[in-house]
Amino acid sequence: MTPALAAGLQVAFVLAVLAVAYVPVGDYMARVYESRRHLRVESVLYRLCRINPHTEQTWYGYAGSVLGFSAASVLFLYALQRIQGVLPLSGDLSGVSPAVAFNTAVSFVTNTNWQSYAPETTMSNLTQPVGLAVQNFVSAAVGMAVVVALIRGFVRVSRGGEIGNFWVDLTRGSLRILLPFSFVIALILLSQGVIQSFDPGFASTGLDGNSVTNALAPVASQEAIKELGTNGGGILAANSAHPFENPTPISNIVEILAILLIPVSLTRTFGSMVGDRKQGLTLLAVMGILWGSLLAVTLAAESGRRGVAATAAGAMMEGKEVRFGIPGTALFAVSTTGTSTGAVNSAHDSLSPLGGGAVLLNMLLGEIAPGGVGTGLYGILVLALIAVFVGGLLVGRTPEYLGKKLRQREITLAALSVLVMPALVLIGTGITVILSSTTSYQGNSGDPGSPGSIHGFSEVLYAFASASNNNGSAFGGLTVTSDWFQTALGLCMLFGRFLPIIFVLALAGSLASQKKTAAGAGTLPTAGPMFTGLLTGTVVLVAALTFFPALALGPIAEALQ
Repeated sequence: MTPALAAGLQVAFVLAVLAVAYVPVGDYMARVYESRRHLRVESVLYRLCRINPHTEQTWYGYAGSVLGFSAASVLFLYALQRIQGVLPLSGDLSGVSPAVAFNTAVSFVTNTNWQSYAPETTMSNLTQPVGLAVQNFVSAAVGMAVVVALIRGFVRVSRGGEIGNFWVDLTRGSLRILLPFSFVIALILLSQGVIQSFDPGFASTGLDGNSVTNALAPVASQEAIKELGTNGGGILAANSAHPFENPTPISNIVEILAILLIPVSLTRTFGSMVGDRKQGLTLLAVMGILWGSLLAVTLAAESGRRGVAATAAGAMMEGKEVRFGIPGTALFAVSTTGTSTGAVNSAHDSLSPLGGGAVLLNMLLGEIAPGGVGTGLYGILVLALIAVFVGGLLVGRTPEYLGKKLRQREITLAALSVLVMPALVLIGTGITVILSSTTSYQGNSGDPGSPGSIHGFSEVLYAFASASNNNGSAFGGLTVTSDWFQTALGLCMLFGRFLPIIFVLALAGSLASQKKTAAGAGTLPTAGPMFTGLLTGTVVLVAALTFFPALALGPIAEALQ
């Protein structure tokens, strides 16, 4: 079977399953967040935590709850890592160093799951499920809560601008969506051979006759929510390339489906909640165009005419698992960078310059194709407002979206949200390259003029794009264990996560306080092929104008060599 045919069959299967799940999953999530009934277990949690589930919050209260909950989560996870050596199931592991503990706590709370450590030799089998896996659930639920609050801003008309109750949205997203879905996925992964054990490991004899210790962990349960919640942090260092995390081509497809399921289905949730499902389909079309285009580029780069010849000799398979081949690798890489997942089943550093540039561009587009759990949808909705504003300027009309006028306040908040990520990526990359002693910018040869310096720049750019977009994947050739990287990337994760959330929630409150206006003859239609093209062009134009010089210095220059 040729790589093109194998890729076509895998893509067709993934799209078919997503098409079947799209309506029931999307409508189910809409019912979860619109329901007025509380499950008994939810009511018990509300009483224990002294939460009034019937109280509505303004955007100030909602944002304060998000920030307070996330700050408490960072402190708890940091403390757990620092004292893990005196806790059960720690084996011979000691507490994590302060810099790594800070970076990891921020990483998992912000849904980034950037890992600057080897999980097998750093985190205990208690820290993994009690600390990291819990954050896999709640950080994903936070993202979904924020996008639901934004949707309510379009739907509701409230003088006080109330947009819901964060604690109710967080609880429902965790208990009604993420927990049952991840349980089913974990069972499927177990059937494929993914391990689930609290034993620290076992000894075996390697091919060279030496004794080898193989790490064990409760992998299946964490692997499921790692992909479903678009988290990405592997419980083993090789992540989804490890045979204990991703043993078969079937498990590979299941993990790709888990990554895409909720972000894709949320567009249906959006359409159902606003009462116009064509709006959701329009956003889905934009996501699909971008995802499909970058997948085609990555596949062509890794298995083109030169690539096929090299594959026969084994060269193009460097950094790729033979269990999955180039098609399974490209499909996973584009899906994981198009969302905020960051899981990898190959070494992205080993991709061709064009292939590596494509997955890097996938993040620089804002991770909206289809984006992370919740974050992708509110990201593309913000860009949709920018597109409507641009379209309004072209025809000389006051821009409106879903019956809400886009005034100076709304456009300012949307612009600020869009500008956060580029500022963090470019400023962080620039400072790091200046401090070249802390980076691999000089390349393997150590000569700043060597070809390796171009790839070193790409590694730094990729690292800050990954952190600022809360993705978590990396070009593996970059060493990020220094205090500079631990701190700089940690701050990028924090600002890249919470500044857009604050702007989005402020936008939701501003929209909710408006009255709805009826669409007139001059109102720009926001559903259909015309707006699909306008929004796609806006996404590409914003990224191209912002990042083309940086891409030209890195992946483009390397590809042209």
